[in-house]
Amino acid sequence: MDQLLTPVPTGPFQISAQSPSALKLSLILPTFNESGNISEIVKILSDLLDPAWAGRYELIVVDDNSPDRTWKIALELTKQYPQLKVVHRETEKGLSTAVIRGWQAGQGEILGVIDADLQHPPEILLQLLTEMERGADLAIASRHVEGGGVSEWSMIRRFLSRGAQMLGLVILPEVINRLSDPMSGFFMVRRSAIAGVTLSPVGYKILIEVAARGKIRWIGEVGYVFRERQAGESKVTWKQYLEYLQHLIRLRLSRSSRFIQFCLVGLTGVVVDMGLLFLLSDPSMLALPLTRSKIIASELAIINNFLWNDLWTFGDITRRQPSKRQQLKRFIKFNLICLAGLVLNVILLNLFFNVFGLNRYLANFCAIAIVTFWNFWVNLKLSWRVTEVT
Repeated sequence: MDQLLTPVPTGPFQISAQSPSALKLSLILPTFNESGNISEIVKILSDLLDPAWAGRYELIVVDDNSPDRTWKIALELTKQYPQLKVVHRETEKGLSTAVIRGWQAGQGEILGVIDADLQHPPEILLQLLTEMERGADLAIASRHVEGGGVSEWSMIRRFLSRGAQMLGLVILPEVINRLSDPMSGFFMVRRSAIAGVTLSPVGYKILIEVAARGKIRWIGEVGYVFRERQAGESKVTWKQYLEYLQHLIRLRLSRSSRFIQFCLVGLTGVVVDMGLLFLLSDPSMLALPLTRSKIIASELAIINNFLWNDLWTFGDITRRQPSKRQQLKRFIKFNLICLAGLVLNVILLNLFFNVFGLNRYLANFCAIAIVTFWNFWVNLKLSWRVTEVT
């Protein structure tokens, strides 16, 4: 029966462009010890898709050599379901890599993934396909939009899930902010959006990798209620949360060259800000009120930062549209965004200094550090966006 197995793709984790094929959808079911669920999920998915998609989709089970021989049961099912393929991996392990290997084995224009344990309600699949047909590059089943939720999670599990999302917002805000449910494992992506992109999967969540590295313009989201497992055991462990953190850091570093430049420029702004704050507010100098001194020091630091960012951090963008009018437009946006950050900075400064009793310079430094992430992300999206070329 092994000759019925689909060969395990090898080589880099890279999706090829679609070859001539009538297939619209390749849906991956990554499995490990899902013998109690695999027959039911294949039947449900086939019954859902056959009325409108018969002959235009494939289901691909990618099994990591399950001790309960899930892959053998899936192979038996291929006699009844010709659209079913089975990939049996004996060396590689991991949910994220299983999904990518399945996509590599597939031929569909749309690539999807759904858990085989029935915790993802299969009927949501049709709503995701509707989003893709409307033109979405990425369609996500989300627990955190209207119609979404979880069934019987403990407070600890809810806290860990939301905590993981908040951690992602801190480390990788420009990606996580686009996803209401970055931990979702139920989604579809257009092949053309990730074709030719080298993916670096870590752990059990592949959605963030796709959103961070793919050419994703339009994201559609559909609410769903996460169900409790009916058979088998949950595979969520502390190791997977650590791998999630590792994945976020890896993605941050891969995207951080511009952020590092922004931070270095920000350090020059800190010098300007700190120096002027000392000159204006220190009792031994001009002894002006703290808030007034902070506003003056920050505005001059903003001008310093804009000039350096325009010349260096975003120089590759500004050189394409160097006119004074466009530079002025960027400066106005940058200034308004940073002034909004300044309001937050002033609030934090007074909070740290007047409420928590920190030294005025330590309080100022802490406030600047917190606001730096705000300034970078919003400026990246707005201040220099006018010169981006699609």
